[in-house]
Amino acid sequence: MKPARDSYDVVVVGGGHNGLVAAAYLARAGRSVLVLERLDHTGGAAVSQRPFPGVDARLSRYSYLVSLLPRRIVDDLGLRFRLRPRRISSYTPVGEGGLLVDAAAPDRTRASFRAITGSDREFEAWQRFSVTTGRLAERVFATMTEPLPTRAQLRRVVDDEPTWEAIFERPLGETITRLFADDTVRGVVFTDALIGIFTYGDDPTLRQNRCFLYHIIGGGTGDWQVPVGGMGALTDALADAARAAGAELVTGAEVTGIDSDGRAAEVRWEGGRAGARHVLVNAAPRELDRLLGRPPGEEPEGAQLKVNMVLRRLPRLRDQGVDPRDAFAGTFHVAESYSELEAAYRQANAGTLPRVVPSELYCHTLTDRSILSGATASSEMHTLTLFGLHTPARLFRRDPEQARAAALEAAMAGLDAALGEPLADCLAVDADGRPCLEVRSPVDLERDLGLPGGHIFHGDLRFPWRTGESDSPAEAWGVASGVGNVLICGAGAVRGGGVSGLGGHNAAMAVLSDR
Repeated sequence: MKPARDSYDVVVVGGGHNGLVAAAYLARAGRSVLVLERLDHTGGAAVSQRPFPGVDARLSRYSYLVSLLPRRIVDDLGLRFRLRPRRISSYTPVGEGGLLVDAAAPDRTRASFRAITGSDREFEAWQRFSVTTGRLAERVFATMTEPLPTRAQLRRVVDDEPTWEAIFERPLGETITRLFADDTVRGVVFTDALIGIFTYGDDPTLRQNRCFLYHIIGGGTGDWQVPVGGMGALTDALADAARAAGAELVTGAEVTGIDSDGRAAEVRWEGGRAGARHVLVNAAPRELDRLLGRPPGEEPEGAQLKVNMVLRRLPRLRDQGVDPRDAFAGTFHVAESYSELEAAYRQANAGTLPRVVPSELYCHTLTDRSILSGATASSEMHTLTLFGLHTPARLFRRDPEQARAAALEAAMAGLDAALGEPLADCLAVDADGRPCLEVRSPVDLERDLGLPGGHIFHGDLRFPWRTGESDSPAEAWGVASGVGNVLICGAGAVRGGGVSGLGGHNAAMAVLSDR
């Protein structure tokens, strides 16, 4: 495919979900829009694919759950896309038992807390903390599709000084160890601060606080939901919306450079070039630096292991009191007590893989079996996703294949310790007789998706407030790049990160308000 014209109002570099959101909004507003994607398909990390030959399972291969996508974006763009809630919040194996958090059954959750911790104290602390973070989520999430507030304005929006201090001022580890006494409960709370980043509880940079904030505010509730039809259902709907509005989507076009004087720009790719009034870049800030020909910023570092699996059936648990269909329907925590998380961080920071990789798993098909088809759908087969923590890219640089195998072994060892049988006994096999198991390290994501350091957020997340003195639309919406008419529209925007569409929405709003 080739563009139909030589110049556009807007050229979007990168056809991931944020680029598609921006393209759809701008085309609907009457702008001429070209989207250039280097891969042979749009969707970026939010895609559904069949990685195992002969197995009819469309896995959410990279991104896999949704929380931060505002309902406003779905409604504004008329997307035919649904999310389905998970009744079970989490299950954490503890010895021969486990801690089950059932969002629909508080009495069941209380009993589980009591069985694991020996009293009601931790459950009551959990409830108080949930109320506090729920109030915070409702107030902060309402600001995410509006121009950025200043720090002082957001503080007034939060209107809760103890919570502001705990989340925005002091290391999160201090709050967790003060509010909770049980090691398992502390860990379950803290995991939301570690998804995709490499840090620890008392990190003075507050990197963990920022990650935690984005994981608890989604939808104003913090609920993480399953995309019906897989993650690709969202990006397919976005591509359809962008095309229907008149945007041109060109795949197989890897952009090699951007020239701009701040008012007019030219985008170059192998075999073509196009002029633009605005360029929106749905790529990491470090990649944007390269395209603009300026010195690159600090290289980000991802720290996650992703394992995609298809099972013949769900495995048995050591805990005889919980149905595996409950345990795996929410987030299944492995080796994620607070002390285990801190120990794994220290090991990885010293340059070795954690002896047991802390990880969490979930089973998409327990909430939505529409991603299965054919004989797979009528069987007892299930998908299973493992997301490992504290596996930074630096550990995979020297020998990626050996490190990937070692990380998988360390993750599976922790999981098997919680099961009543080895997970390997439950894996399905593909048409070639190989186990349905796919491993992706940060260096794999760097190679496959162009994410520097394999960082799923394109770099450190930032608190959602305005820091610049400029009153430009790009600064006001948190999408400035340092070049007036080149905007960041991906996860590297101030409120980017996660499958949210916020980077794309906010960049589009900046363009539409730029007079």
